[in-house]
Amino acid sequence: MDVFQTVVVAIVEGLTEFLPVSSTGHMIIAEKLLRIPHDDYTKMFTVAIQLGAILAVVVLYRKKFLQFNNIYFFLKLAAGVIPAMVFGLLFADKIDALLESTLTVAISLLAGGVVLLFIDKMFQNPKIEDEKDLTYGQAISIGVWQCLAMIPGVSRSAASIIGGMQQKLTRSAAAEFSFFLAVPTMLAATGYKLYKHYKISGGFTGEEIKMLAIGNLVAFVVAMLAIKFFIGFLKKYGFRVWGIYRIIVGLLLLGGLYMGLIDP
Repeated sequence: MDVFQTVVVAIVEGLTEFLPVSSTGHMIIAEKLLRIPHDDYTKMFTVAIQLGAILAVVVLYRKKFLQFNNIYFFLKLAAGVIPAMVFGLLFADKIDALLESTLTVAISLLAGGVVLLFIDKMFQNPKIEDEKDLTYGQAISIGVWQCLAMIPGVSRSAASIIGGMQQKLTRSAAAEFSFFLAVPTMLAATGYKLYKHYKISGGFTGEEIKMLAIGNLVAFVVAMLAIKFFIGFLKKYGFRVWGIYRIIVGLLLLGGLYMGLIDP
């Protein structure tokens, strides 16, 4: 990957990581359009630049993350991340194989888009407006929902927000807990991918370190803007617009695959 390709993929990551549209799916699309080889380094890179995006959450919600005396906040995040860690370790190879499938992304975007069209009406009368009122069982339940995002195109953000709403959180509270839960989830995924790449390749080249630094910096800046935008937008308009967007992108992908414009 060159600098231009790195910046484009990082912008896509920062924009889409916390929106209910699937950052992984969009990065796969970007890689296909930019003709980036989907090798082991690329797979590692698309996970590792999530570190920049989660740093944006920590900075924006620093009062939460720097309140070290609020042990219950961190325990709930730990409970919520357990399902993803278990499923991730059990199905790592199968997940990697799915990351090469544009068809999987297209179908997931379409299916998720249809769900988002109706999600605001499915979970009404929320009772929880702050994550502090969540039980540990509810945190684990949201973590189970988050595991759906291991299928490219599903969206970690969408899955965990829907899980939060199913557990009676308001839209904004569910979105914020989804952001919080992303920190340990993606930190664990990034650490695992970096370790795996180091173990297989015997280390990182200077060029790889440079591209990872650029990618994380770009993802951090863009994610800061995207998070601020999303919370305000979600309170006013809900999920329907994102559902329509996902359906359009999914149909375009299927059309591109059918006409041979995009590699499968």
